[in-house]
Amino acid sequence: MSFANVLVFFDKNLLTFAMGRLVWRDCGIHHALEHRMQKSLLIIATALTTASCASIPAFQPDTLLPPTPENWSSTADASGEIASQDWVQSLGAPRLATLVDEALAANPGLAQSLARYDAARAGARIAGSSRLPSLSLSSGYTRTEPYQGSGSDSFSLGLSSSWEADLWGRVRDGANAGGLDADAAADDLGAARLSVAGFVAKGWLGLIEARQQSELAQRDVQRSRNSLDLTERRFARGLARSSDVRTARSALASSEAALASRERVETAAARSLETLLGRYPSGQISRDGDFPEIDQLAGVGAPSDLLVRRPDVRAAERRLVAAGLRADAAGKALFPSLTLSGGSGSGGVDVADLFDVDTVISSLTASIAAPIFAGGRLRAQRDQAEANARLQVAAYVSTVLTAWQEAENAIYADDILARRVASLEQAFNEAAEAESLVTRQYSSGVATIFDLLNAQSRRISAESQYISARRDRATNRVDLYLAIAGDFSAAPSADPAAQTGE
Repeated sequence: MSFANVLVFFDKNLLTFAMGRLVWRDCGIHHALEHRMQKSLLIIATALTTASCASIPAFQPDTLLPPTPENWSSTADASGEIASQDWVQSLGAPRLATLVDEALAANPGLAQSLARYDAARAGARIAGSSRLPSLSLSSGYTRTEPYQGSGSDSFSLGLSSSWEADLWGRVRDGANAGGLDADAAADDLGAARLSVAGFVAKGWLGLIEARQQSELAQRDVQRSRNSLDLTERRFARGLARSSDVRTARSALASSEAALASRERVETAAARSLETLLGRYPSGQISRDGDFPEIDQLAGVGAPSDLLVRRPDVRAAERRLVAAGLRADAAGKALFPSLTLSGGSGSGGVDVADLFDVDTVISSLTASIAAPIFAGGRLRAQRDQAEANARLQVAAYVSTVLTAWQEAENAIYADDILARRVASLEQAFNEAAEAESLVTRQYSSGVATIFDLLNAQSRRISAESQYISARRDRATNRVDLYLAIAGDFSAAPSADPAAQTGE
C-alpha cells in the first residue's frame, strides 16, 4: 500500500508536513495509513506536546495596584454594607424617576453603547466559530467550444470541510477573549445606563437651581422697583437727593441685567436636560420641583466593594484577562498546527452524473504546519499582544484608582457640604432680617440709599449662595451613588439590555 501523497517541502515561510491523503469510492476505503507513517505521526505528536510546555507570562495588576484598604480614609462610619435602595427614588422626586426612564429609552449616547454591545456579542460569536469545522458547498458548469468540432459540457458538485485541531488551546484562547470582550461591552452598557441616570439627575438639579436663581432675580427686580418708587416719593417730598434717585435707577437696571443672565442660564439648562432625554432642545421642559432633602450618609460599602460593583472596573478587568488570553494565543501561534480537511465531489458531462455514486470521489487530508521563518512577524505579533496586555494592566489599575478617588471625594465632601449648607442658610436668614430692618430705617429717613442697596446686595448674595450650596450637596450625593454604583430601577421599556433578549 502507498500514500496518495506524502509531501515535505520548505519555503522561506513555512515547513509543512502534508500527511495522509485518503481516497475512497462508493463509500469503500481503498487506502490506509502505513505503519511507518503512524510512527512518524507519533514522533511529531510527542515533539508538539513537548513544545506546548512553553507558556506566556501571566499579566497581573498586583505590582501596580496599592493594597485595598478595609475602610475609606474620609470616614469609617459609613463603610457598612451598601444599602440596597433605589437611589433615584431616594432623592424623593417622582418627576426625576420619570425623566430617568425616558432618558434610558431615548438617549442617543445610550443607543450607541447598545450598538457597541451588540457588535461585541457578534464578535464573540465570530471568535467562537473558529472552534467548529467549516463546511462549504460548491457547484460549477463549464462549456468548452473548440475551434473545430462540437463543444462539450461538464458539470461538477462538491462538498468540502476543514477543521483545525486546537492542540495548544490557541483557538480556545481567542474564543474566550471574544467572550470577555462581549462581557466587557455589557459592563460598558451598564456603566452608560448608570452615567445617563446620573447626568439626568444632575441636569434636573441644575435646572432647579437655575429656576430658583431666576426667581430670585425676579424678586430682586421687584424689590429694586419698590426701592426706586420709595426713593422717588422721598425725593418729591424733599427727603432724598436726585443722586439717590439715579442710584436707585442704576440698581434696578443692574437687577434687570442679572435677571436676563439668569433666564439665559435657565433656558440653557432646560435644553441640556431635553437633549439627554432625546427630545428636541426647545427649552420648554417643565421646571417644577425643589431640591431633595439629603439624609445622613450611611451604607456606602468598603473600597473592595467597588472592584465588583462598578461596571467600568469590571469591564477593565475583563479586558485585562482578554488581553492576556490574546497574548497567550499569539505565543502559541509559534507552535505547529494540525488541520484536518476533507471533501467529496462528483461531476460529468450531464447533470444526472452529479447524482451518480460511481462518479463520487472523497478525500481526507491531515496536515501539520510548523512556522520556521516569517521575517519575525509571529514574534512581533506576540510582543505586540504582550504589550497590549501590559497596557490593559495599567488601564485596569488606573480605573480602580479613579473609582476610589471619586468615592473618597464624594464621601469627604458630603459632610463638608452639609456644614456649608447650614452656614449659608443662617447667613441668608440673617441677611434677610437685616434687609427688612434697613428698609424700615430708610423709609423713616434713618438709613441712606447706600445702606439699603448694601443690605439688599448682601441678602441676594447670601440667598444665591444658599441655593447653589443646596444644589452642590444634592449633586455630590448623586456623584457618590455613581461612584459606588448604587442600585436604581427603570421601567422595563426603558432598559436597553432588555432589547438584547438576555
